[in-house]
Amino acid sequence: MEKIIGREFEYQQLNECIKSLRSEFVIVYGRRRIGKTFLIRNFFSDTYDFQFTGTRNMPPKKQLERFAKALQKFSKSQFAPELKDWYDAFDSLQDYLESLPKDKRKIIFIDEMPWIDSPKSVFVNALESFWNSWAAMRDDIVLVACGSATSWMTDKLIENQGGLHNRITRKIYLRPFTLKECRQYLKNKRFAWNDYQIVQCYMVLGGVPFYYSLLKPNMSFVQNVDYLFFKDGGVLKDEFNELYNALFPFADRYIAVVRALSSKREGLTRSEVVKVTKISGGGLSQILDNLEKCDFIKGYKKFNSATKNTIYRLTDFYTFFYFRFLEKSPDDDEYWTHVADTPKVYAWQGYTFELVCMMHTSQIKQKLGISGMATSVSGWRSNSGNVNTQIDMLIERSDRTINVCEMKFSLGPYVIDKDYEKKLLDRNAIFKSEVRTNKTLNITFITVYGVFRNEHSAIVQSEVTAEDLFA
Repeated sequence: MEKIIGREFEYQQLNECIKSLRSEFVIVYGRRRIGKTFLIRNFFSDTYDFQFTGTRNMPPKKQLERFAKALQKFSKSQFAPELKDWYDAFDSLQDYLESLPKDKRKIIFIDEMPWIDSPKSVFVNALESFWNSWAAMRDDIVLVACGSATSWMTDKLIENQGGLHNRITRKIYLRPFTLKECRQYLKNKRFAWNDYQIVQCYMVLGGVPFYYSLLKPNMSFVQNVDYLFFKDGGVLKDEFNELYNALFPFADRYIAVVRALSSKREGLTRSEVVKVTKISGGGLSQILDNLEKCDFIKGYKKFNSATKNTIYRLTDFYTFFYFRFLEKSPDDDEYWTHVADTPKVYAWQGYTFELVCMMHTSQIKQKLGISGMATSVSGWRSNSGNVNTQIDMLIERSDRTINVCEMKFSLGPYVIDKDYEKKLLDRNAIFKSEVRTNKTLNITFITVYGVFRNEHSAIVQSEVTAEDLFA
């Protein structure tokens, strides 16, 4: 099986489950395509005492028939059991597991669990009964539950207020790869790309391992983008609808929200989302919550402001790329080759580099030497009606200092001219006046290759480069 990159902490958690002296109910969850199943298969070497994968949009009767077939296979029985409902299914699973040797741990892997739980299927109730009345009473069961619908995994299992309340023994949440992990993956696949190209790739694919597995090392970055997105039959050309429809019921409402967020690089408050989408109330709260749980959006608090003024930003790189270039792209197999050096792409790179930085705040704090310090990351917009100014990232520190972060993507060292120096000074003055802070403001530039030294660069007090984001 292919070598796994990163995931050391997750591997450690699974290893502790095997060595544990109790039964373990393990939840592995995270965004679709993030590598959950690959992690489990790699760790257990595809060796389970029972394994079953739910199927999307399959009726409960058919799911039960497939579960019965899986029981027949693993138990090496001549016949598949007849299962009336999920209580029957878990009773049969229990009978089979009790027939196994008592001196070994029994590994049960149920993948895509949210797809099993169709309306009125009583799947969760039967799972509760199986765990509470039998598995938890033993010390030899490892039940691994996996699913891409992170909102379902959270609501029905982790935050369950019924029979599974506080029954989950370990929660393993797989986040997207960092830049460092992407570089490790590409190096392992014999790519000869430099850090600049890897950052460009991250702007398109984010840190989703499955997308990186589709890249071709014999092609340039630009050629790979054409190959995956724009050529006829490109693997990721039609990924968008599959992605949202597989995760969310009434996916069109979720798509409406991410579309609205994609139109504003600085993000939107909840009231602004309501205004654009016409979706409001509890329905919008659930959509925003589910999108955030699945790593598609992130809510950033506004500096010195209440929760209701949270600024929501689209953080899924693939989704943003889709709306900017793929949704209405011309029929051109080499579209990216033709537009890669155009103002439209430069503008997109400016936004997405900001997003890359916001996904790597721990690396930024490490470079600034404040990793061990209490900090709070936020954004800010001016409240003045006649002044349009904002700061996308503020790092407020316990030493009464605020790093005011400027994130700039460029082909060489970033040049600060006289006008831009004045703009920064004016903006800081407005910020201090509006938020009424006496804390020290530290102007921090996060760039690809650093800041060009001239008579205006002295305004920069701290620097972070793309190389530091790979820490």
